[in-house]
Amino acid sequence: MIRDVKIRAALDEDAKAIHVLTRDAFAPMSFADENDQHLPARLQADGDLTLSLVAVTDKIIGHVAFSPVTIANARGDWYALGPISVLAAHQRQGIGTLLAKTGLAQLRDIGAAGCVLTGNPDVYGPMGFSNDHALTYGGLNPRFISYLTLSGSIPKGEITFAPALQENHT
Repeated sequence: MIRDVKIRAALDEDAKAIHVLTRDAFAPMSFADENDQHLPARLQADGDLTLSLVAVTDKIIGHVAFSPVTIANARGDWYALGPISVLAAHQRQGIGTLLAKTGLAQLRDIGAAGCVLTGNPDVYGPMGFSNDHALTYGGLNPRFISYLTLSGSIPKGEITFAPALQENHT
């Protein structure tokens, strides 16, 4: 873990740095497309950016966004984690985990029922996310859909993401 990393709420003046960070972090990923870099700004513009956090040293080196989702048959307020981005030179040092856990703690503080995401279960399992294949999202393999309950019960059903993420997943 890098020393002297601070996690704080993203500010309006961080938008360009978040855009560049997201673009650069997703560029080498086989699943990425050219829309990924625009997701944080789209979520913000649509009023769907519930929580936006940055990891800062002498510059912004990481970002995570949380947005509302609905889950058929689930009670309470559920949120999606993503996108989450860390500069390549700072990956695999715990910064993404620190961003995610800080955001999850803040969601817990506001009474969120839980959080869902699409991604590699081997990455998110150590953060406490589970996958029992009870959640669905279109034709996505349920193996790549994970959840973490914060105050609610285990969700089951189809996920509807915020429009910016919905469009990115199709």
